[in-house]
Amino acid sequence: MQNLFSTLRKTTKNMYLRALRSIAFYPVFISVAFLLLAVVIRYIEEIKFVRTIQEELPYLFIQDNETARTLLSVLIGGILSLTVFSFTMVMLVLNQASANFSPRLLPGLVSNKKHQVILGLYIGTLLYSILVLISLGAYGIDSESMGLSTTLAAVFGVVCVAVFVYFIHTISSAIQIQNIIERIYGNAVTALENLDDHKKNSRIALKTNDSVDWTEIMSVKSGYYQHFDTGLLSENLYQVAHQIEILPYVGQHIWEGSPIIKSAKNLSEKEMTDLLYCIEMSPTRQVDNYATGGMVQLMEIAVKALSPGINDPGTAIGVITQLGKLLVRCLERPRLFSELIKDGPMILIENNIPTTDLMRLVFQPIRNYAKQDSAVLYELILVLKYAYGQNSGSKMAKAALQNELNSLKYDITQNISNPHDKSVLLRILEY
Repeated sequence: MQNLFSTLRKTTKNMYLRALRSIAFYPVFISVAFLLLAVVIRYIEEIKFVRTIQEELPYLFIQDNETARTLLSVLIGGILSLTVFSFTMVMLVLNQASANFSPRLLPGLVSNKKHQVILGLYIGTLLYSILVLISLGAYGIDSESMGLSTTLAAVFGVVCVAVFVYFIHTISSAIQIQNIIERIYGNAVTALENLDDHKKNSRIALKTNDSVDWTEIMSVKSGYYQHFDTGLLSENLYQVAHQIEILPYVGQHIWEGSPIIKSAKNLSEKEMTDLLYCIEMSPTRQVDNYATGGMVQLMEIAVKALSPGINDPGTAIGVITQLGKLLVRCLERPRLFSELIKDGPMILIENNIPTTDLMRLVFQPIRNYAKQDSAVLYELILVLKYAYGQNSGSKMAKAALQNELNSLKYDITQNISNPHDKSVLLRILEY
């Protein structure tokens, strides 16, 4: 029974996350709400109190059937045009973002709640007007008018026009590269703050963990490690596996058959399977749900800006500045940390990304693309030297930063031909 509950929970969670990233998530719910509203309003119009208000304030209700039909027909045609135009603009924005910045920006733009709500309002108003028009035709031209329903349809149409102006503003702002960089940086900072919330997570920093003799559990599939869901653990594991270590950091790719978990005690095959079931893996690198993923997104924007087709070193310099601030925050975090699962006795040990991998994933691609651009290299040197000068980093982190600075020095000597630019960069490196 517990395994069945865990399976349903995991399946439901995955379906919810996929739906949340879909552009149709909010429009579907809003459209259903408008359809229900049309049915409810139709019944409200039969209430005596509403009929009394209609008689007392006739100028607030459309009582002529022909006028109502004309108005609803105009609204349906106009809102349909707005919807098609808005969807077209969204697709153009997504295509431009993919071509100019990075294809991995698309999930963040698609899941923009503001745009989804606006599109949902368009579609909901369209469906509401269609249903009211059908009801009006069903009752016939000599029947009592549906004044409240038609008036609300007109109000919704005015709201849609006002929202369309706001939509034009937000969609034009969403594609501006500076706003994209700020959004990614803000999401990465939020992810780091959530991880460092000790009151919420009860995490304890560890300097080392002697797990050489622990039992290794191999991954049964390849993919990017996302999360260890403690809610899927079976009850008997709390008493058997007192300490387990998750070997990959979030976002690291794991091959099938590679070690992914270490256990302080020997486990049965079923217990190993239960532990592996708690591992959330993704076939693609989902960069929107963790801090390092945001840094990878920023790196891709910088690399794209440095490509010959774009040639925008200003954007790359702006990205490097934000990466420097995120790098310092990452260096402040411990390499290992542990936490009690459900207040014990089981202890979960997890790894943060090492600085060497952070250099390889984020800063090396920028260095390779900018090795002939002295302006970008200048900013990259300042960022790495600033991070190196912080006292929060460990010796291993400082060694990784020093290796990257040495690589920068080599690239400068090999690729910068102007002697003045070369001397300036080397002087900053040695200072």
